[in-house]
Amino acid sequence: MAAKSSAEKRKYSRERKALVVHRDMQGLMNYQKQLSGAGFVPIIARDLGTALLAMTQHYFELGIISAELGEAGDGWALGGVFRMVFPRAYVAVLAPATTVETLQMAINSGVTQVFEASKQPDEIVSAIFEELTPTHGMVQ
Repeated sequence: MAAKSSAEKRKYSRERKALVVHRDMQGLMNYQKQLSGAGFVPIIARDLGTALLAMTQHYFELGIISAELGEAGDGWALGGVFRMVFPRAYVAVLAPATTVETLQMAINSGVTQVFEASKQPDEIVSAIFEELTPTHGMVQ
């Protein structure tokens, strides 16, 4: 039996998907561009309901979630749910500031990393990919 070609292997491999939840459309577009360039299929949402719906329809390896969606802090709850549904995923939360309270919320929610929301999407995506290793299964 002949070995499968790389094209055949890709045909049956799962796409790497990232969920980005942010209420600012420009921010979403910037993350979409950065993640697409890194080989991910970005799924974007602007609110909790859309994000939860996306989580029922896709398998995600990466989540980038704003801490403030409809109300201040509701992104933390979404980050916790994301962690429970996708326990092997990398979960990043964009917070207004990185204070002790923010770090406590990150620990309690099970997020992987907290970034200041003021950082540019390219900086955040670059930092995420610097942290990921081939053993995590996301960067090849």
